[in-house]
Amino acid sequence: MKRNTFLRALMGAATFLAIPFDGVANNLFKTREKKGYKTDAGADRAENPMHLFDGDTFYTKVSTRDTDGDMYVYESTRVKKGGPNLHVHYEQDEWWYILEGEFQIKVGDQLFHAKPGDSVFGPRGVPHAFTKIGDDTPAKMITTFQPAGKMEACFQALSDGLMKGKSEAELDAFRKQHGFERVGPPLDYYKKF
Repeated sequence: MKRNTFLRALMGAATFLAIPFDGVANNLFKTREKKGYKTDAGADRAENPMHLFDGDTFYTKVSTRDTDGDMYVYESTRVKKGGPNLHVHYEQDEWWYILEGEFQIKVGDQLFHAKPGDSVFGPRGVPHAFTKIGDDTPAKMITTFQPAGKMEACFQALSDGLMKGKSEAELDAFRKQHGFERVGPPLDYYKKF
């Protein structure tokens, strides 16, 4: 074998070995859905809507499993006013599309009044919060996380009641385990887990 050929082969092997095994495994074992599907209005992709945040209901429309973690989409019905604390996602962009009712959505220093047909984008790394405003008439929004991260798992754990009665320190650790952290107060009333 000639020296140049040997060196190229050695460099190729070194490059391959430098790729994290984790990334290779993820690419080899993709489970992404290969067919389209329909999720009916008022229905959940897994036929198991999540109930959390003072009576909110989340209907998964595109599951993390459908996209190998590339995206998570859910529709939420919110009856009571309020929303989450100001928080920041480390690696997820978030997009809200309002179907019914009205929301205040804060992204960074901007505060948006969003009504049906409006959408708001929150880039990763930028603190944001939102609140349903108005009376107890239900409001609905579609929320998308890209990539999905651990948000679907987070909401499922909350729906299952795993964080009820936990201290603020435990809740903060839970948030961080799911790729986000609380960085300030809610815009209005804080909807508890």
